[in-house]
Amino acid sequence: MAKYVQDFAEGDKDQKDLLGGKGANLAEMTRLGLPVPPGFTITTTACRSYMQTGLVPAELRVEVTMALRRLEDAVGRQLGDPYDPLLVSVRSGAKFSMPGMMETVLNIGLNDASVKGLAAISEDERFAWDSYRRLIQMFGKTVLDIDGDIFAAALDEKKGARGVVLDTELTADDLHELVDEFKGIILAESGQPFPQHPREQLDMAIVAVFDSWNTERARLYRRKERIPNDLGTAVNVCTMVFGNLGETSGTGVAFTRDPASGKPGQYGDYLVNAQGEDVVAGIRNTLSLADMKQVDPQSYADLMAAMRRLETHYRDLCDVEFTVERGKLWMLQTRVGKRTAPAAFRIACALVDEHLITMDEALVRVTGAQLSQLMFPRFDTTDSSRVLLTKAMAASPGAAVGAAVFDSVEAQRRAAAGEDVVLVRRETNPDDLGGMIASVGILTARGGKTSHAAVVARGMGRTCVVGAENVDVDPVARAFTVGDITVEEGQVISIDGSTGEVFLGAVRVVPSPATTYLEHGLDAALTQADDDQDTRELVRAVDRILTHADHARRLRVEANADTAADAARARSLGAQGVGLCRTEHMFLGDRRVLIERVILAKTDAERQLALDALLPLQRADFAALLAEMDGLPTTIRLIDPPLHEFLPDYTDLSVKVALEKERGALDPHDEELLAAVKRMHEANPMLGLRGVRLGLVIPGLFALQIRAICEAAAARLAAGGSPRPEIMVPLVGSVQELHLVRDEALRIMADVAAESGAELDIPVGCMIELPRAALTAGRIADAAQFFSFGTNDLTQTTWGFSRDDVEGAFFAEYTENGVLAVSPFETIDTRGVGRLVSIAVAEGRAARPGMPMGVCGEHGGDPESIRFFHNVGLDYVSCSPFRVPVARLEAGRAAISTAGSDAR
Repeated sequence: MAKYVQDFAEGDKDQKDLLGGKGANLAEMTRLGLPVPPGFTITTTACRSYMQTGLVPAELRVEVTMALRRLEDAVGRQLGDPYDPLLVSVRSGAKFSMPGMMETVLNIGLNDASVKGLAAISEDERFAWDSYRRLIQMFGKTVLDIDGDIFAAALDEKKGARGVVLDTELTADDLHELVDEFKGIILAESGQPFPQHPREQLDMAIVAVFDSWNTERARLYRRKERIPNDLGTAVNVCTMVFGNLGETSGTGVAFTRDPASGKPGQYGDYLVNAQGEDVVAGIRNTLSLADMKQVDPQSYADLMAAMRRLETHYRDLCDVEFTVERGKLWMLQTRVGKRTAPAAFRIACALVDEHLITMDEALVRVTGAQLSQLMFPRFDTTDSSRVLLTKAMAASPGAAVGAAVFDSVEAQRRAAAGEDVVLVRRETNPDDLGGMIASVGILTARGGKTSHAAVVARGMGRTCVVGAENVDVDPVARAFTVGDITVEEGQVISIDGSTGEVFLGAVRVVPSPATTYLEHGLDAALTQADDDQDTRELVRAVDRILTHADHARRLRVEANADTAADAARARSLGAQGVGLCRTEHMFLGDRRVLIERVILAKTDAERQLALDALLPLQRADFAALLAEMDGLPTTIRLIDPPLHEFLPDYTDLSVKVALEKERGALDPHDEELLAAVKRMHEANPMLGLRGVRLGLVIPGLFALQIRAICEAAAARLAAGGSPRPEIMVPLVGSVQELHLVRDEALRIMADVAAESGAELDIPVGCMIELPRAALTAGRIADAAQFFSFGTNDLTQTTWGFSRDDVEGAFFAEYTENGVLAVSPFETIDTRGVGRLVSIAVAEGRAARPGMPMGVCGEHGGDPESIRFFHNVGLDYVSCSPFRVPVARLEAGRAAISTAGSDAR
């Protein structure tokens, strides 16, 4: 029978699947002897059972009773005791950190009787009534699903009536009155009184945490972070310790290093006479840890010792939640902390230099997504037109320019219409997640660097500035003011998450130092950084880790490049070849008329004249490409799309011809062209006459391209170059198709070699982009010298999806309903499309050992897909030029991760 409850002392940090991240780390801190309040964890198994059946397992209540009695014996108090009550917190804790997404209830166990006992035992009547007020407020919002604004409005009204600003300025009598008002709200809104029995409170809170796993904001966050929906959450029941017991108490959140910049040294927020939600909610601006040292030096020293021990133990940046109760430090949570992209690279290298991790581990600690963030532009500090509104706390770096919006709904609406927006709030809360995802940046008037806005923004890679105290946000008027300047909704602002600066209007952006490094080298980037030591350190860290990735990776990284300019950019970013050159792009513009002539030709001679006119143009295209990629493999795909794509739209042309007839001025060319378009019209052209089929049906079309490639290679050889072209045949479904094209290619190759005197040995291979090709790869390998997986079309033909149609039509519902966790066009579907790739690799290499294979779909730049391609044994990935550095990094991470798995 499944065990549903486990005491903190029983677990460890490796049990995150069972205990969730919070529970596993509480257990680990307990094992380390750190001051953790006693408690127990309800496992994710219980939550999954509840989700499947809709019922709390009967055994769970029994196990909770047993654990609760052990806890009561350990602390010498009982839940609900009217004289010396045990109070507990009930907190969620999934395997993966989901900051602010799920629920917490504090002070479970208080009721009309025990609140008096708490006042007596604590000798602080105000504290007792404040704790009771917090319980009822959190219970009403979290467990009974009452609008939290109703409680907040009553609290604000009480402060206004008493002429005070802060919650801490309310007296015990004020709070007693609030308790009565809050109980009245619960009765009016839910139809039931606030439960007085402590065990009923506990059981209801546990179910509320289970239910919070499937709230809209939690599902949205999981979709964004690609967290599976079936994991469930653990529930942590922990003895309450109180930071709101006066001036010798407090609560805080701290990091062992700066999570925004990566700078060494402890870093965090502290609030005197407060509970944890006060810090995270950002409703009161916090003190720094340096301030805490002045307020309570002993607790500060204990905290520093605990944080050093945790960082040493986890060998990584840790974030902690802690409470000081009358001078006694308690550790409430730790985890490996979320960090910004610059911090990730700097911390990884710093830990290597401190001999806490190896370079292999440093590489695994950073991601391609973080490198991509570093490549985004930043504000131009020399822009004299900048109008500085204010400077606050830099919480998450980046340069964000967008229209100011004041609620999540408006942010999502404008973003859906293609507008960049900056979400401006007094403070954010979990309900703002949709707007935070939709925005390019987030600005809050309140909160510190560990507030909800800061933590969530860092995790998502969003630019964020917090604690802008002189920004007066009026969500009703949909505006904010700074001094005598008012910014209304829709006006553009710019926020700098690296400096905390907020500007009026759009500020000019310039390339980031990381992009300068990637395109022009380390020296150029260091020169651009000038005396900015933080930037110089970051650039060196990127160079160090990316260089290590290049040494570690097995996969080559090539680029999808259609022109010599694209190829040059790709090569500057580290591409080791061109994995896909789409030749159809070479037939657009002024050359379109020549393709029309090919289509409209009535005789072979007419068609050949048009092809002859195209030959020197194609040859020049390939010559420039091969010159740019000299010495590197350059895979050129023969024309792929349906030929009618190079013709006018059928409807538009029909209307044009009809009008010409009506006016008596019919153009014979237009009429002829319309007949050709009508003749070639297909109901589903992407599954019709395209790719290799087109090359076999339109005489001379593939021959033109193959000759152009061969002549360009011969000319390059004559010039002393080292061209390495490869001819790729698209949309092959039968080996016989490839035999026909390859035989023609070999004849042309021999002819050009004889004409030029050059030795030409150009490989001829094919794209695997149809399920039949993958399933008959062993036969196709008889004719193919290489395979390149066109995973975009392979995904379309395997799923029966038209990417252009379905992504906007129903993918949102599919992800919402759990049919898809992520678009299969974004990350490869390993169970379906991936299985076809695996079969083709195995059967292809069985028929032709050592056969080169790669992927040229955009999956070649996706981190998760790259890991799959490494494991399945491909030789290279090819992606758009901008993604080349990301692919280099992820290919190195894949090699190290696989080696580590093999070693284990």
